[in-house]
Amino acid sequence: MGEYFDAKIFNGEVFQKYVDRIPNVHLNQLIKSGAIIARPELATAMADQVGGNYLTTPLKGLIGGDPLNYDGVTDITATSTKTFSHSRVVVGRAKAWTEKDFSYDITGGVDFMENVAQQVSEYWTEQDQKTLIAILDGIYSMNDEAGLEFVDAHTHNVTAVTNSEGVLGYMDATTLNSGIQKASGDHKGKFSMALMHSKVATNLENMKVLTYMKYNDANGIERELSIATLNGRLVVIDDDMPVTTVGTGTGATKQYTTYVFGQGAFEFTNCGAKVPFEMARDPKTNGGQDTLYSRQRKCWAPYGISFTQQSMSTLSPTNAELAMGANWELVNSGQSGTGITKEYINHKVIPISRIISLG
Repeated sequence: MGEYFDAKIFNGEVFQKYVDRIPNVHLNQLIKSGAIIARPELATAMADQVGGNYLTTPLKGLIGGDPLNYDGVTDITATSTKTFSHSRVVVGRAKAWTEKDFSYDITGGVDFMENVAQQVSEYWTEQDQKTLIAILDGIYSMNDEAGLEFVDAHTHNVTAVTNSEGVLGYMDATTLNSGIQKASGDHKGKFSMALMHSKVATNLENMKVLTYMKYNDANGIERELSIATLNGRLVVIDDDMPVTTVGTGTGATKQYTTYVFGQGAFEFTNCGAKVPFEMARDPKTNGGQDTLYSRQRKCWAPYGISFTQQSMSTLSPTNAELAMGANWELVNSGQSGTGITKEYINHKVIPISRIISLG
């Protein structure tokens, strides 16, 4: 049975369906490009274990080694593959909104469910993006030997490079291609999309190397999307991409970070909350007010990189904790001790790269 929400029936399950129906353009594009792979089955695995906020899954190692000489006298010796452990954490978030005469003030007479669901969906979309950026900040802050090797190889800094147009520090038509080659060599074909600031996108657009996609609105008018293509790869333009000010005074410059993802860069699991949405009616305060509560639990796992829990104060990491390099390490065999060498995944197979530029 639904609850009364400012003289309207509020049903949490129905509201959830409304929220889920609102398109998440950025997530949809990431999924379409293959950069994010949905792993819904892991939600069940987490729920079935004690402490369902953290899960370690195996990654099968590749065969390798040099072949032996087949000459009739050399014995054939065998080697085995390594099993690597990939650990991931669930990020839980909650928020509530209180309004007087909520449905009237917020909707302005527009249908309650549609309008509020639209706002809640957009809110959580923004929070998910902040979570992803915090994770990227974290993996690019790794400072152990294997982590630093990844950071160096998967960073293409062109702030001191003059581009093909004679402009210092700006991206050009070849920057993205060079960056992903540096990161993954002959695996660069896996890269399928980039996330960049509008400053960078506008520069590339002015160079006529960036083409925006178009669509026809309800009135048949052709409009541009905030999605483009560059070197045959999707580009999503978003001003939430990191911008860092380097230097002070007149010598200060802004450096823009562009992230490039390949197929399977992240595995995503919507773990769900027991009560994603509910409301509470307070008839006394401010003459009567309603509060909408919202909760979510999601897991974003970068391929080939594990969350270590080394610095996490509660069962759900904050964005600040996700951004700590100490909480991340390359997937490895987990072996250590005298005479045992811990083996790490080859960083070239991790389809994540970043480009740092002045524009």
